[in-house]
Amino acid sequence: MGLFSMDQSALLVVAALFGMYHTAEGGCSGRCCQGTDFTCFTTDWRMDRVYGMCYCDERCVKTKDCCFDYPAECPAQPCVVSEWSHWSGCAQPCQPSFRVRRRSVERLPQNSGQACPRLEEQAGCMEYQDRQGQFCAQMQGAAFITTMEFSKGRTHDLYGAQVDAGFCMEFKMESLTPQCTVENRPNTRWMQYLREGYTVCVACQPPAMSNHSRGCQGDGNQAERDELLHWQAVGSPRCRGTWRKVQKLQHCSCPEVHSFIFI
Repeated sequence: MGLFSMDQSALLVVAALFGMYHTAEGGCSGRCCQGTDFTCFTTDWRMDRVYGMCYCDERCVKTKDCCFDYPAECPAQPCVVSEWSHWSGCAQPCQPSFRVRRRSVERLPQNSGQACPRLEEQAGCMEYQDRQGQFCAQMQGAAFITTMEFSKGRTHDLYGAQVDAGFCMEFKMESLTPQCTVENRPNTRWMQYLREGYTVCVACQPPAMSNHSRGCQGDGNQAERDELLHWQAVGSPRCRGTWRKVQKLQHCSCPEVHSFIFI
């Protein structure tokens, strides 16, 4: 009594050996694999509490057949990117154009970590000097506008002198293209607030203000009240429309989302 039979002893030895193998070989320790790797598997408890074949590759998170210790042994590491570069100059001077800023990947995501964000952004802009440093000729035609955010910091010129505060034009929005309402890029979301029938304020300030005419392109200052005028959003050529002049003011008083600037 108290002694195991030969068959029972053999089973205990096998069980002990299997236990040693399981401790040494099971789980994801030292097995974290990138992407989809059908050779990256072992036998152990899965995360869904089923014992059997389990995986330690990134795909197992989606197929839900990871080994139980995958989160601890293969922790998710998100993509790491650098800070944004400075904005570039406008691609073309003396006309509505765009500027660019970029950032780079410093570490790729691992173990199903968060994917890398966009690495490039564009924003509308306009430069008033050509590549030789000469001031651009005043153009006639549609008004080019952008968000009032673009005017922040325009209190002094390059030489430190205080700039002309300019003036403000109020318009009633008559029409706009559908493209305006679907813009969702970081630097074009302001276009979503352009709406037919709304009153908007548009500031005319240096450097958009011409030294000669004391006005901005398309400001409608000399237009009749019932004259239909054209505008275009800088940063998205397909966002454009028409408006009618309401009045000229010394300062803009519209809500921030309905306040813009000639450019």
